Amino acid sequence: MRTPEPPAPEVDALPRRQLLVGQFILEYTLRRSTRRSIGFMIDDEGLRVTAPKRVSLAEIDNAIRAKQHWIISKLDERRERRAARLQKPPVAWEDGAVLPYLGGELKLRLYTATRNRTDYNADTRELHMGLVQGATETLLKERVRAWMQQQAKVLFEQRLDLYAARLGVEYSAFALSSAGTRWGSCTVQRVIRLNWRLIHFSLPLIDYVVAHELAHILEMNHSAKFWSAVGRIYPAYDDAKALLRKRAQELPVLFS
Repeated sequence: MRTPEPPAPEVDALPRRQLLVGQFILEYTLRRSTRRSIGFMIDDEGLRVTAPKRVSLAEIDNAIRAKQHWIISKLDERRERRAARLQKPPVAWEDGAVLPYLGGELKLRLYTATRNRTDYNADTRELHMGLVQGATETLLKERVRAWMQQQAKVLFEQRLDLYAARLGVEYSAFALSSAGTRWGSCTVQRVIRLNWRLIHFSLPLIDYVVAHELAHILEMNHSAKFWSAVGRIYPAYDDAKALLRKRAQELPVLFS
């Protein structure tokens, strides 16, 4: 059993660079690594570029210009998805509220108690929360989030161990993350981070992200070899990838 490490900060401390591309000024964060090629990633923080230490800034800028249509398209898609999600009405934090959990729903049952307590009934899919008199909505949300994170921590490590054995790899450490929409990451030190919000989705979608990040231990890129490694332990990765994107757009606003 591996000891989970504390979650690392989600905000990149590196300064952002700017590049004029056609009529657009692109901002991006540059991270140097031991990888062999320049990599691009789009998330809620914008464009992130990972490049080998030997590659010059001019070469990086040229690579961005060569991929400008893809980058701009993905940035637009990300903004549209984020805007659509923020337009959804937030969950009303009250007795009987329905929350997404493991691809289904659980019902929040609230009652007044002399001390805070939490109990989950898997048969009725009800999360019972005992709250002291005068407890605030902020406290309730923090307790629900803490409970979900604990469930995620236990479940994700079980799935990591299962799929790591199938792929024949070992990860060095595991931690939860709280990134906006980045579901997982794997470092060259084989440290895997999984977004705790995956606990909202069904087990097959969680397993897809697990398989994806474990495959990065073999290939720190998204090459054909990487997807071949994913396919060895999760053959239906194309369907899962598309469904995860769809389900993410359908999530209600919970902890904004």
